[in-house]
Amino acid sequence: MLKYSSVFRKFLISYVVILIIPSIGGYMSYLTSISVTRSISIENSVTQLQKSQDILERRMAEVEGFTRQLAINQELNVLMNERDNERNVYGIWKAMRNVLTFGQTNDFLQDYYIYLANYKLILTPGSSYRPDHYYDNFHYNDLSLEEWSKEVLEKSHRSEIKPLSSFVSRGTQTSVITYMQSLPLDSFNDTSPAVAVVIIDEKIIASLLSGLTERYGGWVHISDAEGQTIVLQGSSEPEMVKMVSDPSFDKNEVSQFYGDDLVITTTSNKNGWVYRAGIPRQVLMENANTIKETTWLITGGTLLIGLIVGLVLAYRTSAPINRLLNVMKEQFGKDEAGPRNEFDFLSGNIADMITQNKFLESELNRQLPLVRDAFLKRLIAGEFKSRDEILSAAEQADIDLLQGKGYAGIIQINGYAGMDSVEILNELSASRLLVKQGLSELGVDVLMTDIGSDKVVTLFFSMNEESGKENEIADINHTMENLAQYVFNEYRITIQAGFGELFASVTEVSLSFDQANQALEYAVYMNKKGIMWYNEAQTENTTYYYPLDSEQRLISTIRAGELEEAKRIVHAIIVQNMEQRELSIEMKHQLVGEMKGTFLKLLDQKAFTEYASIESVKRRVIDIGSSETLETIQSEFNEIMEELCGLIANKKKDAHIQIIKQIKEYTAEMYSDAELTLYRVAEQVERPEKYISQLFKEVTGVNFSDHLVKVRMDQAVVLLKESGYTVDEIATRVGYNSSHSFRRAFKRLMGISPSAYRQCVDE
Repeated sequence: MLKYSSVFRKFLISYVVILIIPSIGGYMSYLTSISVTRSISIENSVTQLQKSQDILERRMAEVEGFTRQLAINQELNVLMNERDNERNVYGIWKAMRNVLTFGQTNDFLQDYYIYLANYKLILTPGSSYRPDHYYDNFHYNDLSLEEWSKEVLEKSHRSEIKPLSSFVSRGTQTSVITYMQSLPLDSFNDTSPAVAVVIIDEKIIASLLSGLTERYGGWVHISDAEGQTIVLQGSSEPEMVKMVSDPSFDKNEVSQFYGDDLVITTTSNKNGWVYRAGIPRQVLMENANTIKETTWLITGGTLLIGLIVGLVLAYRTSAPINRLLNVMKEQFGKDEAGPRNEFDFLSGNIADMITQNKFLESELNRQLPLVRDAFLKRLIAGEFKSRDEILSAAEQADIDLLQGKGYAGIIQINGYAGMDSVEILNELSASRLLVKQGLSELGVDVLMTDIGSDKVVTLFFSMNEESGKENEIADINHTMENLAQYVFNEYRITIQAGFGELFASVTEVSLSFDQANQALEYAVYMNKKGIMWYNEAQTENTTYYYPLDSEQRLISTIRAGELEEAKRIVHAIIVQNMEQRELSIEMKHQLVGEMKGTFLKLLDQKAFTEYASIESVKRRVIDIGSSETLETIQSEFNEIMEELCGLIANKKKDAHIQIIKQIKEYTAEMYSDAELTLYRVAEQVERPEKYISQLFKEVTGVNFSDHLVKVRMDQAVVLLKESGYTVDEIATRVGYNSSHSFRRAFKRLMGISPSAYRQCVDE
C-alpha cells in the first residue's frame, strides 16, 4: 500500500468526494420525501373524510327524498284525510303493502314508520301499532311515552333531525339519530295529519367512516349546526367538548395537530354539520418513518459498500498508473527538476508519444503516394499472380479500380532523347509533374505513374458498363488532345502518347501496357505526332506472344476454379498471336507447344494428381495438334479448362456440403440452447462467421437464422402434439428465453398460435 500511497490517496479522496456528493443530494431528497409523504398522508385523510361526508349527505338526501315520495302517495293521502276509521281497514292494508314495502337500497331506511294522527296508528314495514304498543318495543331512553308522543308524533316537523340518542329496539340497546318529516309537506300547524319518522342506527353511519377509524385507529365526531352530537366513534363526549372549548384549537382549520392526533375538520354546506376525524400522529407518519428507516439503512449500507469499493478501485486504478510511471521513468529517465505531480509527468511523456505518433501517421500518409506508385508499377509489370491479389493490393493502396476495365497508355515528353545530364533529368522530372498536374486539372479520373525519365503511364478505367468502346476511345483522344494543347500553351511542352487495347480484367493491364509501349515505339519510329493506338501500329512480329506472367496467371486462375477468367487469358493470348502478329508455322508450333507445356505442368501439381481421370486429361492435352487452327486449339483448351475447373468446383462443393452437414448436425443437437448463434456455429466448424453465413445461404438457399427457427419450430410441433408441457415450457425447451418471442415466431412460420395448433391436433 505504501508503494502506491501518493496516487492511491488521491484516487481514494476522489471516490470519497464522489460518495459524499450524492449522499448530500440523497439527504435533501430524504427530507423532501418525508415532507411530501406527510403532506400526502394528510391530503389522503382529508379526502377520505370528505368522501365519507359526501356519502352520508347523499344517504340523508335519499331519506329526505323518500319522505317526499310518501307525501305525494295517493293511498297515504286518502288515509290522512279519512275520518271513518271503521270502514277503511282495506285502505290501511293497501298502504302498508304499496307504500311501506318499497325495495330499499339505502340502509338508512331499514327502520322507519308513519304515524297517522286521525287513526292514532303507527304503520311500519309489515305491521301496524298503537303508539303505546310501539313504545313498548321501540323507545328512547331519555323520553317517556308522553314526551315521545308530544315531541315526535303530535308535533309538526320540517326535515328535522333529532341528535344522537340512546334507543332500545326490541330489548337491544343502541344509539340512533332520528329524521322526522310531517305529511303533507305544507303542514305548518302545531300538529299534522301524519309524521314520517326514519330511525338511523349510529352503527350504520359509523360504517361509512370505518376507513378512518379502522384503518388509522382514530376517532370520528359529527355534530349538527348547534353543536349537538350526531355520530361519535372512537372517543367520548367529554373529550370532544374539551377539545372544542380549548382556545388552542382552531375550529375553522381543515387540518391541525392537537395533542397526539391530527384533527381534520370539514363543514357541510348543505346542513351545517361539522365532520371531524382524529388520526394518531404515529399512524399518520408510519410511511414516513418507514422511508426514514429504509433511507438510513440504505444510505449507511451504500456508504460502507462505496467506501470498500473506493478502496479497491483506488488500489486497482493506482497500481497500473504506478507501473506505467515506472515504465516511463525507465524509458525517459527520472525527473531531474525535483518532485512533480505524477499526472504531469505522465501527461508530458504521453503528449510526446502522441506527437511522435502523429508524426508517424503523417509520414505514413506521405508515403501513401509511394505505395500507390509501387502498386501501379507492379500492376503494369504483371507481377501479380491472381485477380484477388490485385484487388487486395489496390485496397491497401486506397485505389478504386472501378469496373476493372479500361485502357493503358504511355505519355512521352518529346525533345529529350539521348540527354541524361543532371539538369536535363531535373527538367524532365518537373515536366512529368506538370503533365500529371495538367491531367488532374482537366478533371480526368486516371491513375498515373512514372516510367523512365520522360514517360508517364496512365490507366483510364471505364466509368460504367453502358459506355461503348468507341465512345471511350473518343473521350481518351479528346482528353489527350486537350492535355497536349494545355501543356504546350502553358509550359511549351510537347508530348506523344501510345495506347493499348481494352483490358477486360485487371489481370490484363500488363498486356495493354505492352501494347501501348509497342504503339509508342512505332509512333516514334514513324515520327507520327499525337496519339497512336496499338491497332493502328503496323508491326511485324517474328516471335509469338506468350509472356511468363500470362502463364503464371493462367495456372493460378485454373487452380482457383475461375473458368471465365482463365478463358479470357487464353483468348487474349490467341488474339495477340492471331490478329496482332503474323506468325510463321514454326512460331505457331512453338506457341502451341508452350501452352501445352503449361497445362502439363499444371496437371502434375498436387491439386490434380489425386484425381483418377487426370491421365485422360493429360492425353487430351498431348493429342492437341499444332497444325490445327488457333481457334480450334483455343476451343480444345477451353474444354480442358472446363473439365479442370469442374473438378475444382466439385471438390469445393463436396467440402461445402460437408461443412453444411456439420452445421445442420450441430444445430439439430444444440437448438435448445438459447445462446446458440452463428458465431458459435462458426467456431464449431472452424470457419469465419461471414464465410459460414454466405456459404449456408448459397448452398441451402435460406439464411442460417431462418434454418434455426425452422428446426426449433419442428421440435415445438412434436412437443405440442405428443407432450403435456405448457407453451411456456415448450418455448424454453426449444431455445427461447421469452415465450412471447416463441409465440410470435411460431405464428409467423405456422400461421396460427401454439395454443390454437394444439387445439386443432386434439380435436
